[in-house]
Amino acid sequence: MITTREANDRGRTKVDWLDSRHTFSFADYSDPEQMGFGPLRVINEDRVAPGAGFPPHGHRDMEIISYVLEGALAHKDSTGGGSVIRPGDVQRMSAGTGIRHSEYNASSTEPVHFLQIWIIPDRTNVVPSYEQKHFSEEQRRGRLRLVASSNRRDDSVRIERDVDLYASILAKGESVSLSIKPNRKVWVQMARGSADVNGAECHQGDGLGTEDEREVTITATAPAEILLFDLG
Repeated sequence: MITTREANDRGRTKVDWLDSRHTFSFADYSDPEQMGFGPLRVINEDRVAPGAGFPPHGHRDMEIISYVLEGALAHKDSTGGGSVIRPGDVQRMSAGTGIRHSEYNASSTEPVHFLQIWIIPDRTNVVPSYEQKHFSEEQRRGRLRLVASSNRRDDSVRIERDVDLYASILAKGESVSLSIKPNRKVWVQMARGSADVNGAECHQGDGLGTEDEREVTITATAPAEILLFDLG
């Protein structure tokens, strides 16, 4: 079974410094039919104006992944950690017993465009932590590059859930495929461009979920960047 979530159907939060599109229910956007997909709870596509951002706020018992498409995102948290996240970087934050953090556009002149992803952990009350790694464009081009997993295999960041997150950059006409094990779901998020996903056309901002499928095949119909979630 295939479920599609078109970009224009997403929720939206728009203020003078933020334009955020919500694939699933988030903040003031509430839709009982869009509460997530398996353990995947939030996919927000955020555009933040120069010099602006989210002031310190709290989270707990959530795995939060930031993936920057353009610009740079400055992060600070209550563990004393801080970094700047740029295209190719994947940052994982385990909120666990509770953490406060802020996210600001690191530039005073250029906007930042990024995806923020929340995954429900399979363990609660863990010690809060964060981890960040860079995956070059070459590593992601023409293949599914594992960037997050429950066991850090292939030098991915570790998350507290049986979820494999892959990133891929495809030229027009290139294809990638993933065999799906029984009782697992897959969600494909089109970060940029367009692609055919198991016969369904997906464009920037669209999402597609599969259940009871044996394989997912993605063929770029234009230069594309995608995230694929293999969900346990």
